[in-house]
Amino acid sequence: MQTITSQNTSDKFGNWFMYNGSHKIAENWKIQTMAHFRYYELADNFQQEIYRLATNYSIHKKLNVSIGYSYVTTDVVFGSPDPIVYENRIYEDINYTNFINKLKIRHRFRFEHRFITANATNSESHWFRYDLNLNYPISKSWSVYVFNEIFFNMDKSKRFVQNWTGFGFLHKLNQSIKLNFGYQQIKLPNDLQKRLLLGIILNTNHIKK
Repeated sequence: MQTITSQNTSDKFGNWFMYNGSHKIAENWKIQTMAHFRYYELADNFQQEIYRLATNYSIHKKLNVSIGYSYVTTDVVFGSPDPIVYENRIYEDINYTNFINKLKIRHRFRFEHRFITANATNSESHWFRYDLNLNYPISKSWSVYVFNEIFFNMDKSKRFVQNWTGFGFLHKLNQSIKLNFGYQQIKLPNDLQKRLLLGIILNTNHIKK
């Protein structure tokens, strides 16, 4: 997405269909899973799909770390019928969470190593991402969140790549499933993209009790 796009898409309103999962397999260990399907327009004009798998270890209640792998396909030119860029990514996360009364504050620091194939040419790129996420419960089953995530390409002199800013609501169906309804803007060096966020979050516990 650092090469996006030859055509400005700020007048388009797209959406993301999202699945995120966290599956506890031991006292301090979790498996994290993710699949996102992203569109330049509402459920039309494919932009990107991402599949992610990671292992997460809790150092203590407030601090945990992850190492993971992502496979990404991106159509970097709006209106192009075929995907252009394929990526294999290795990433490391540091997550720190604390509370101010009921307000949950999460900081995520991500180091991302991208191995890219575009037009039969291979390259690699190394990124740093910082995400600040605030979550506040408004009832037993609903909470509201806001977030901001900034991306830097550590290989370039102009390091800024993009900035995500958004908000939304989480609805808890039961102990395992939440629904996510949100909106975000993606600021790129030469574009501003607007996206509706529709997701499901699945959290499971596989420790025998």
